[in-house]
Amino acid sequence: MKINDFILKEIKALTLNSTVRSAQNLCKDLPITHIPVVENNKLIGCLPESDIQTIENKNRTLSEYSYLLDHFYTDENATLLDLIALFADNDSNLIPVLNKEMQYVGYYELCDILDAFANSPFLHNESDTLIIDRNKTDYSMSQVAQIVETNNGKLLGAYISSENMNSVEVTLKIVSEEVNEIIQTFRRYGYNVITQHEDDFYLEELKDRAAYLRRYLDM
Repeated sequence: MKINDFILKEIKALTLNSTVRSAQNLCKDLPITHIPVVENNKLIGCLPESDIQTIENKNRTLSEYSYLLDHFYTDENATLLDLIALFADNDSNLIPVLNKEMQYVGYYELCDILDAFANSPFLHNESDTLIIDRNKTDYSMSQVAQIVETNNGKLLGAYISSENMNSVEVTLKIVSEEVNEIIQTFRRYGYNVITQHEDDFYLEELKDRAAYLRRYLDM
């Protein structure tokens, strides 16, 4: 998959000479959070839809409201994860794209990028999901991969799904016929396994012991 295939040009960028009315009409017709403003193929900035709708004088030009422009964009070499982070950081559903000459070439839409991610092998390959956590000082991605691979598993991907001052939580996508062995190895190395898995014999043993203890206390 080439992420560049998702660059769009259907929405025509406005210029500083465009009127407020034209910007408001564009947002009325399209569910976009920002409109690219371009001069001579150079991106000036992105005008937020939320600010456009508050302007009462529709005949004024956008040049009078350049202070409202947000400044974000991506380049043609951006990756899928780069784009998802950029959309989230700027609370936008449209990201302008610039080429290596810093010229405006189009834009990405959030729905297209999320669809591309949802259809990726990372999410669609048959696999198990494990969530583990550990102290930041003891956490090692190379060790995580080693634990999976030494137990005849394959690590399809991993990302840090949560963190605080002391610990880090990592979500793993794993292909393995011996998930329980991987889980137990993580525990032996001091990792806390957050997700419950049907092949986790350790948890099943704890449940059996708890049930036995309850029966004993009820005697």
